[in-house]
Amino acid sequence: MPVITLSPETPFSLDQTLSCGQVFRWDRSENGWWHGVVDDRAIKIRQDKERLRYEGADRQFIDNYFSLDSDLASIIVSFDRDPFVHAAVERCRGLRIIRQPKWECLISYTIATNSNIPTIRRRIAAICEQFGSRIRFGGRTFYSFPGPDDLCCKGADALSCCKLGYRQPFIFRTACEITDREAWERKVDSLAFEDARKEMMQRSGIGPKAADCILLFAFGKFEAFPVDVWIRRIMQEHYLPDLNASRSLGRREYDAVRHFGREYFGEYCGYAQEYLFAARLEG
Repeated sequence: MPVITLSPETPFSLDQTLSCGQVFRWDRSENGWWHGVVDDRAIKIRQDKERLRYEGADRQFIDNYFSLDSDLASIIVSFDRDPFVHAAVERCRGLRIIRQPKWECLISYTIATNSNIPTIRRRIAAICEQFGSRIRFGGRTFYSFPGPDDLCCKGADALSCCKLGYRQPFIFRTACEITDREAWERKVDSLAFEDARKEMMQRSGIGPKAADCILLFAFGKFEAFPVDVWIRRIMQEHYLPDLNASRSLGRREYDAVRHFGREYFGEYCGYAQEYLFAARLEG
């Protein structure tokens, strides 16, 4: 089994990275192994201190997917500017933002709108089982993530069994609109952040928070600062005391919080957001 030995200059926590809510298709077994599917790969991976053992992918894929080639120490220095975010960094040391497959991330966060993580995971699993390809790995059955053609060609009604609720027509429409997946991904990659954000929000069912999550987790646009009820509460309590915590999070307030995050935490504010979000469970 391949092994990666992490150097002291490469801080990494597999558990923090996979359990912080950025991805939905990984499960941790009692013996410490994580099993997941990325596009059409079934992967198992485990960390024992500085050693990573894995199957189902090559070293290049693991390095890229888990961002092991990023200088995390320098990234943290860029936003670790006050005691509160410093405490979040200490509690979640080694958390890295994953480089998710772009199409998979788009559909996953379309499904994720106004839902909780168990329901999101169940709906994504249903789509994969219904429209993906079967993968046998380690004596278990997994399913690949379906492409646009897999979802579009079978018609909108075929999605009904996945119990997606009001998101069903959004997903079908997006699958039919993105006829050239790679061309769409290249287009978003090439755009400056605000233009990429506008492009993302043209997709059916994608609002500000989902757009920011997709740009952060799949396109590596770290100036994205997703704002949900937890981040809003953290920002109100520790950074923006004038926020009205009792009012619903409208577009104007959302933009005020994300712009503050970008200005205060800098070019890697998306990393700061993820540490603040993850640390809420650790404190």
